[in-house]
Amino acid sequence: MGDRRGVLVLDADVRTDVLFARVENGGLSRGLHRVDQLLPVGTFVEGDWQRHRYPLCRTARPAIGPGRAAGRRRVRRGCARLTPVKRAWTLLTVFPAAAALLAACGAGTLDQGEGSDSDSASAVEQLRVQVEQELPHDVTAFTQGLEFLGDTLYEGTGLNGESRITAGPAGAEPEVRKDLPDELFGEGITVTESRVWQLTWTSGIAIERDPDTLEERRRVSYDGEGWGLCDQGGDRDERLVMSNGSATLTFRDPETFDVTGSVEVTEDGEPLDQLNELECVGGVDGDVYANLWHSDGIVRIDPDSGHVTARIDASGLLTDAEAADADVLNGIAAYPDSDQFLITGKLWPKMFRVTFVPA
Repeated sequence: MGDRRGVLVLDADVRTDVLFARVENGGLSRGLHRVDQLLPVGTFVEGDWQRHRYPLCRTARPAIGPGRAAGRRRVRRGCARLTPVKRAWTLLTVFPAAAALLAACGAGTLDQGEGSDSDSASAVEQLRVQVEQELPHDVTAFTQGLEFLGDTLYEGTGLNGESRITAGPAGAEPEVRKDLPDELFGEGITVTESRVWQLTWTSGIAIERDPDTLEERRRVSYDGEGWGLCDQGGDRDERLVMSNGSATLTFRDPETFDVTGSVEVTEDGEPLDQLNELECVGGVDGDVYANLWHSDGIVRIDPDSGHVTARIDASGLLTDAEAADADVLNGIAAYPDSDQFLITGKLWPKMFRVTFVPA
């Protein structure tokens, strides 16, 4: 199996001091994806380098640290605590599985959730992407939202000073572009016949735009962070679906942007967080597809129950050379009147027209 590197939260809830931490080995199984996020007892975060504001507990015996004076610490055997490390890089080596470590420290085992059994696990369909076509993508686009209206592809991008929204044919130069003010970090977008909504990350602002010109019409406020957004359009009860990086999807009125409800997303009975860019398919009776941040995975969600009904493996799309300068998978748009999707990522040189097929 090999060693697992990461942080094990054993005896006290902690809050993170992490901002867009890059994980080179493995993914983030829990949290550590935004500043001041609560990590509950029993959390195991898999990855190499993370920053922490408060003491953590680990169980590996060797000395720890990145080999630099600023991060070097030495701990006792067993469930020792680190002294506070504020904005200093620390490497924790944890052997070999989180559940075994918790048992060794007398803290119990990782909670697998009641009611999670083979029957519920088998209900999650396992799919993979089958590439039908490759299209060029703006390598400077930090993609946060992707959606079709007819033959027009809308894309929203992020980063302060670089956020924008564009519209045009997929794989071609955009025909319309509007930049956001430098202080706004753009996030997910969705498009209806009469308006475009664009989220911002931490500003609590949603921008309504004209779908043809992308000119700003107005701004509305919302609580918390904005990540992904999609429109469950239909003949009745149209609603928007919004993510904020947690396991909760929030439903909003497409005209007022007011909250109309919410649902917790679960997979095999456990909450599934880090839901990022969203795509609604099939109207109000259809599904929601979500990118999982810091992952090559996409999940299909029943928005009424919150249950994950399928997991899609989208790994291996970029070559090693392409992936070296690219960021995470993010961006999924359903082709109209088709079972195919267009997917891409932040700073990716390509987009991929794909079909989801059995793994």
